[in-house]
Amino acid sequence: MSLKQRIEADIKQAMLAKDKARLQALRSIKSLILLAETEKGGTDGISEDAEMKLLTKAAKQRRESAEIYARQQRPDLEQVELAELAVIEEYLPKQLDEGDLRIQLLEIIQRVGASGPSDLGKVMGVASRELAGRADGRAISKAVGDLLNNTDF
Repeated sequence: MSLKQRIEADIKQAMLAKDKARLQALRSIKSLILLAETEKGGTDGISEDAEMKLLTKAAKQRRESAEIYARQQRPDLEQVELAELAVIEEYLPKQLDEGDLRIQLLEIIQRVGASGPSDLGKVMGVASRELAGRADGRAISKAVGDLLNNTDF
């Protein structure tokens, strides 16, 4: 079952359950998918990779909006963003915790032969591709920087 079909089925369930917050989040995801499909000029759908990128971007936007609302002391709007984020994260692969992320990055560093901070770009290119959707770009960048600056790996 494609992501679009899962979303449509979940929209029906949310409507029956009268869960307005979940329904709003699901409709926003469906809207993103439909926009991406029409950009391509066809109705045969988008790739699974493109779907994950859409969801990752949407999750990042919600997270950043929630942070802004928290700084502005707007808990009502922050809660809306966090609720939508929780729904979006249901469709994303499980995120790596910091320990697992470091283990994956150490393997990538050894595989590409990185030896110091000057190899950051080489490692980031591979890590971004392999860990897409499973770790935030900022978290990857910070961990790679820490690992490459610490030459005892």
